[in-house]
Amino acid sequence: MRPIRFATVAMAAASCLAPASAPAADRPNVLFIAVDDMRPQLGCYGDPLAKTPNMDRLASRGLLFNRAYCQQALCSPSRISLLSGRYPLTTRIYSIGPFLRETMPDIVTLPQHFKNNGYFTRSLGKVYHVGIDDPQSWSIPAWHSKISRVGPRGDEMIKRYRAMMKDAGNELPKKGKGAANFAVPAFDNPEVGDDDLLDGDTTKNAIESLKELADKKDQPFFLGVGYANPHVPWVAPKKYWDLYRSADIPLPDNRYVPHRAPEFAAKSGQDFMWYSNVPRDKVITDEFGRECLHGYLAAISYVDALVGRLIEALDASPAAKNTVVILWSDHGYYMGEHNWWGSKHNNYEGATRAVLMIATPGQKHPGSKTDALTDFVDIYPSLAEICGLPKPEGTQGRSFAPLLDDPRATIKDCAFSFYPMGGHLGVAMRTDRWRFVEWTKADEEPVHELYDHQNDPEENENVADDPRNAALIKELSAKLSGRFPLESRRGR
Repeated sequence: MRPIRFATVAMAAASCLAPASAPAADRPNVLFIAVDDMRPQLGCYGDPLAKTPNMDRLASRGLLFNRAYCQQALCSPSRISLLSGRYPLTTRIYSIGPFLRETMPDIVTLPQHFKNNGYFTRSLGKVYHVGIDDPQSWSIPAWHSKISRVGPRGDEMIKRYRAMMKDAGNELPKKGKGAANFAVPAFDNPEVGDDDLLDGDTTKNAIESLKELADKKDQPFFLGVGYANPHVPWVAPKKYWDLYRSADIPLPDNRYVPHRAPEFAAKSGQDFMWYSNVPRDKVITDEFGRECLHGYLAAISYVDALVGRLIEALDASPAAKNTVVILWSDHGYYMGEHNWWGSKHNNYEGATRAVLMIATPGQKHPGSKTDALTDFVDIYPSLAEICGLPKPEGTQGRSFAPLLDDPRATIKDCAFSFYPMGGHLGVAMRTDRWRFVEWTKADEEPVHELYDHQNDPEENENVADDPRNAALIKELSAKLSGRFPLESRRGR
């Protein structure tokens, strides 16, 4: 698919923010695009290999965030945190499973705030985690495609695996890793069309919904569209695989865990190891690693083409000049760095730094990038301000709307991420120079990690135990406790 041509965005005379007093029908629409497990490996982030012309084009008409951080590097807790505008310490959700209303029954979520202020809100695909949705957020029930993610070969492999397990007398769950992940390979490139796989079907239905909503001039819309790729397994139509050659793909040069990091912390998830073509000894050779990166890049390019179709449909609609487009990924991803493959599940930079870009009507500085530290909990109050909604109550982020006027501005001096590991709760505090992590456990002294991004951007050396950093550790620990008191973290 050739790069899309975006419609010219109307230039507002004074600001890209909607006036707070504007009637609901005059407020901008929101196209809210979520992508699963996509790290900032895009052309617009400077990656020389990734072929992502459509997301690059979106960035060229909007603002790209170079240092945006999710609040937990795991799908459902990250999305719940973003959509609630609360840190995981407040939502008390650190795993895939609980619904937000189980811990915060009366909360008003981001899409619900828009719905309460006159918007029609709709979700298609993976916005909240699949199976862990929030009906109060949407004007009509969330929609999910029934089409396969893994293609004909993957479906046949799952079918054979089910039959084999049944013959062996083992009951197999209908969903989850036991049903599929042992059966299908980590990457595949079936000869199918875009819409023959789940994400393509989501796009097709989202475009139909978008056209319908754009024609309703008396009510603005908030349309959430979520993509399952590039979460493993990386299954994309063959034409996207053919955009790359495995031999051209470099491997990371830090295939080791961070030196002197706590053993319980320097780990990542094992999801990737479940897939059928992963070596049983779990040793990832250079050749297999390049094939994995090949599959990952193909999945990103597939999503890029679908995002292009979605925005092309927006730009051909009556809503073209009055819609905020925001695109985010739920967390980062490791693809061989520290020898972690197809994974997140930790508190390091590669897991917590994620994609974020926004294009607004009347964008003052299209194509700008900002190095301002940004939390994903900032998205909720930011969209409310940009669209002229009342300031939401109880949210814990800060609006990044000022960055639209001045991308060089600063809205905060640190960003925070959380992860429970080894019986500890870790809080990572990312400052301009440092990643400081404090791990707390009841009745034990905190354990620390410290990484110097000025001299060690890949976080290969934990320098927390260096005596020269003792005063810095004390200062950063006090700063962290000022925001999240130590006892609240121990008593989570």
